Amino acid sequence: MTKIVKVKTGNKFEEKGSYSRIVAVDNWIYVSNTAGRNPQTKEISEDIREQTLQVFSNIEQALLAVDSSLADVVFSRVFIQDPADTPTVMDIVGEKFRGINPATTVTCPPLGSTVYKVELEVTAFRGASKADVEELTIAL
Repeated sequence: MTKIVKVKTGNKFEEKGSYSRIVAVDNWIYVSNTAGRNPQTKEISEDIREQTLQVFSNIEQALLAVDSSLADVVFSRVFIQDPADTPTVMDIVGEKFRGINPATTVTCPPLGSTVYKVELEVTAFRGASKADVEELTIAL
């Protein structure tokens, strides 16, 4: 039988929008678009680097709640408010996903508020970090 686990963080937007931070369906784990707000202080840095690092911290904590980690991420979607911030954000994404190499989409749409400079959504598969992985290089 399929097991579904829904994780909430107590964030007011989760309640207002009726969504979960994570929905895990068996080993598939879907993490909602996550911003760089510090969950303890409720503050969000104006610095793009600090915001991006906080986004990753928030996602890592959420994944931990369902016995997973960044190493299990198979797909990511990176949303960057200002295209000029793309190199800084992608340097951090590259550091965090080095050796994991998920499929990734990067886009620069307007976000829910101008205070959010970057948001990240990921899909993970519990156990992917221990899977037998074959990497291929092809010419497109």
